Amino acid sequence: MDVDVVVVGAGMGGLVSARHLMAQVFVVLGLESHEGIGGQWDTRNPNSGVWPAMRTNTASFLTRFSDVEYPEGTSIFPRNSEVLDLLHTYADRHDLLARFRFGARVTVVARREGGGYVVRWEQEGREEEARADRVVVATGRYNRPEIPQVEGLDSFSGVGGVSHAFHYKEKEPRTGERVLVCGGSISALEIASDLAMAGAEVHLAQRRQRYVMPKMVAGTPIESYVFSREHALALESLPQEELHRLTAERVLRLGGDPQGYGAPAPHPDIARAGVTGSPHYLNLVAEDRISVHPWVSRVDGRRVEFTDGSATEVDTVIVATGFDLSLPFLSEEISQIVGLNRKTMRLAEFTFHPDLDGLAFVGLWPQLGPYAVPLEQQARWIANVWGGVMRGPTRAELESMVAHCVEEDHFLGYREQHEMAVRFARLAGVDPVQVDDPELALVLPRATTSADAFRIVGPDADPLAGERVKATFWRYGAPEDKAAVRAAMGRTSRPGCVGSDAG
Repeated sequence: MDVDVVVVGAGMGGLVSARHLMAQVFVVLGLESHEGIGGQWDTRNPNSGVWPAMRTNTASFLTRFSDVEYPEGTSIFPRNSEVLDLLHTYADRHDLLARFRFGARVTVVARREGGGYVVRWEQEGREEEARADRVVVATGRYNRPEIPQVEGLDSFSGVGGVSHAFHYKEKEPRTGERVLVCGGSISALEIASDLAMAGAEVHLAQRRQRYVMPKMVAGTPIESYVFSREHALALESLPQEELHRLTAERVLRLGGDPQGYGAPAPHPDIARAGVTGSPHYLNLVAEDRISVHPWVSRVDGRRVEFTDGSATEVDTVIVATGFDLSLPFLSEEISQIVGLNRKTMRLAEFTFHPDLDGLAFVGLWPQLGPYAVPLEQQARWIANVWGGVMRGPTRAELESMVAHCVEEDHFLGYREQHEMAVRFARLAGVDPVQVDDPELALVLPRATTSADAFRIVGPDADPLAGERVKATFWRYGAPEDKAAVRAAMGRTSRPGCVGSDAG
C-alpha cells in the first residue's frame, strides 16, 4: 500500500495532524492500536492513564481546537468523557475516522532505501505494511510509567500492592486504607486529594515541595492569569533572575505559600522548587487529611521509611513519578539519529531532524498546561511546510535548531502552554503580531493563548476568530486585565455592554 503520509496515533496530536495534512490534500493513513480515537481521553484505552471520574485540570476554552467547541452548558472544567465527545465531533467534522485503521499496533517505522518510510503494523493477527513519503509520530508522552528506584519496594506486602498513577482507576476500593502516594506533581496531588476526600488515610512522599496553583482564583480560571501572550513574550525577553522574581511573586499571590498551609517550605528559588497545580491539596494538608513526608528511603514489608528517619505502615503504594518516552516501533537507525533514550530526543523545534526528511514528531514534550492549542499549531506548521504553503527550514537551520534543542534540554524540563503555543504559531506563520481591530489589539497580549488567537491571521484565517477571542477574554479574563483594557479604551465597560462590571 502506498500513501502520502502515515499518522501513528489517534489521540489529540494524531487527529489534529491528520486534519491539517488532509487540508493540504495529502492522502493520509492513520494507525491506532486501540479500537477508537481519543488516546488518553478514552478511559477504555489501555494506553490511557485517565480515571473514569476525572475532570480536566485545564479550562475548556484552552482544552479544544479552533474549529470545534463544547456544547452549551459544559462546565469550565469538563469531564474526560466530554473531551472525548468533543474529539468525536472534531473527527466527524473533518471525516477523519475513514482515514484511520483501528486495532492496528505499529511495530516498525523505518527508512526505505531510495527515500521515504516503511510502516508495519499488526491487525487481527495479520502483519500489514504501507510505504509513505512521510510519517507523523503522535503516540503521546504519557503511556510508559516510570517506577522509581527505591530500596525494598519490591518487598512491599500491603494488601493494595504497588501501582503507578497511570493505573489508578477507582478510589472506592481504597476507602479506609492507609495509602502512600509518591510524587509531587499534578497526578500525585490529584490522586492524594481524591483518596483523602473519599476517606482514606493518605500519606504523600515527595522529593521536594513545589509551589501549588489552584484551578480558579476568585471565579477566574488560573490560565487567565498565567498563560497569556504577554507572559510568553516575557519568557523570551526578561533576564532569568527578573523572570523568576516575577513568577514567584505571581505564584505566591495566586496560590499562596505552601508552608502557610502546613506543607513543607518550597525552595526559595522558584526555578528549583517548581510549580504544579491542584485545587484541593493544600487545603487538605491544612485540614490534616494528607500527611506530607520527604522522599522514601526504603521499604520493608508494609513499613515505609523516609529520608528524615520517620516511618509509617501503609496498605497501598501509588507511585506518580512520571513517564518514560516510549517509541518502541522506531527502527534502531532512526532511534540513534534522534538520540532517543528514556527521557529525551534531539529534534529541531520538537518536530523535525535534518537527517530524517519527511518524519515529524508531534506532542512528545512534557508540558504545564493544556496541549490542544500547541498541538494544533505544531500540526499546522508541519502541514504548511510539507504542503508548500510556506518555506520549510533549510538543513543549516534545522541543524542549528537541533543544537538549540540540546542546549535547552528541550525534552527534560516542563515547557509552558503559552510558550509552546506562541513558538509553534510563529513557525506556522499564524502568530497575530499586528491586528487592525483596536479592541482586539489591546485584548490579545492579555488574553490566554487560545486556539482562536491563532486563527486571526495566516493561510487559513477565520474571520470570526477575533470576535471569539474577545468574547472569551471578557467572559474569563483576569479582572485586572479586563480593567486595564477598559481603561486603555477610555471606557468603564466593554462596548455594547451595560455597567462598569460588564464582561
